[in-house]
Amino acid sequence: MKQTKPIYFPSIQSVRTAASNLKDVATKTPLNKNFNLSKELGANIFFKREDLQVVRSYKIRGAFNKMSSLSNEEKQCGIVCASAGNHAQGVALSCKLLKIKGTIFMPSPTPNQKINQVKMFGENFIEVVIGGDTFDDAYNAAKQECDSKNKTFIHPFDDQKVIEGQATVGVEILEQASEKIDYVFVPIGGGGLSSGLSTVFKNLSPETKIIGVEPEGAPSMLTSLNNKKNTTLEKIDPFVDGAAVKKVGDLNFAICQKNLDDVITVSEGKICQTILDLYNKDAIVVEPAGALSISALDLMAEDIKGKNVVCVVSGSNNDITRTAEIKERALLHANLKHYFIVKFPQRAGALKEFVAEILGPNDDITHFEYTKKNNRTNGAAVVGLELKSSKDLAPLIQRMKENNFFGDYLNDKPDLFQFLV
Repeated sequence: MKQTKPIYFPSIQSVRTAASNLKDVATKTPLNKNFNLSKELGANIFFKREDLQVVRSYKIRGAFNKMSSLSNEEKQCGIVCASAGNHAQGVALSCKLLKIKGTIFMPSPTPNQKINQVKMFGENFIEVVIGGDTFDDAYNAAKQECDSKNKTFIHPFDDQKVIEGQATVGVEILEQASEKIDYVFVPIGGGGLSSGLSTVFKNLSPETKIIGVEPEGAPSMLTSLNNKKNTTLEKIDPFVDGAAVKKVGDLNFAICQKNLDDVITVSEGKICQTILDLYNKDAIVVEPAGALSISALDLMAEDIKGKNVVCVVSGSNNDITRTAEIKERALLHANLKHYFIVKFPQRAGALKEFVAEILGPNDDITHFEYTKKNNRTNGAAVVGLELKSSKDLAPLIQRMKENNFFGDYLNDKPDLFQFLV
């Protein structure tokens, strides 16, 4: 009979040891009530502000806890890691603090802001290697480096010491909370934070419900839970770079399968709207993964009404050059940004007619591509429009059709739409 491998759960003592180990390295981040969302949702909403951590994410906890446990021989040989940014920063700072040489592999779409931060934290103790399209590509390259040069791989989530380090977030929340916590919303990428934090709560506050939150374009944990086995996704949307992995860790999956009360997904567009709302209403800067837990709150509005709710704000390493894309995705999610192929009659005044008679008084042209064709009656243009209300869309399309300007609607054609957004 086949023996089932026992599931590793971090002990509370091992997590407290990790907390002691991190005492002079990681910041004990605040647990703050958010008054805007508390009023809006009729609940007590608290943010665990890991975005204020020394490397602007919780990842320093797991990285330093793992690396400080290495033998002298392992430290001498050096370490390797793969990361989309936040784990890399934690590893880089740990390399400098522990005086360990490290090579950090990062996928090509990683924002420059994160790459520069890694180099700043690691100084001359680290080398950054950029390559591949996803975390998984960087991971494979890092593993090859380990195997060929006998270095230690510092996994971003699928490691006992890393899980114990991330679990210290849960210990801090319970120490800081003045009342019983009913719900904790925790972002999931590879599962290091969710597996560690959930274990702490199941031991010390078992009545608290732990809700995992994933991006809609990379639901690796939810897919695995539904399949009852750890499953690799064929493709993912890498936009939420801090939480977009094709497969969660085996250790993490086994723990989360037992501990999580639910896993829900939120669209990338909704995450973008949360980023903008947090900045405009609360002056809080978060990256897409840092907005995950907050973006899920209204999906469980009835469940959390009148409850004490904690959202882990996991990171704030956002590249300002992404602001235009974030706004674009938010507008698309709100059904306020639309792209069309517009057929313009090749005669003087056609564009003026479109602007004056077809567009509504509050519609704004934000994108226009047109090439005049000498031998055709109509010339096609790709036009992007921003509306003030989603209710304006249907009348706009109707006017375009009645006046023979309508060519096609591109928002629901992903093969074409990807070239515009």
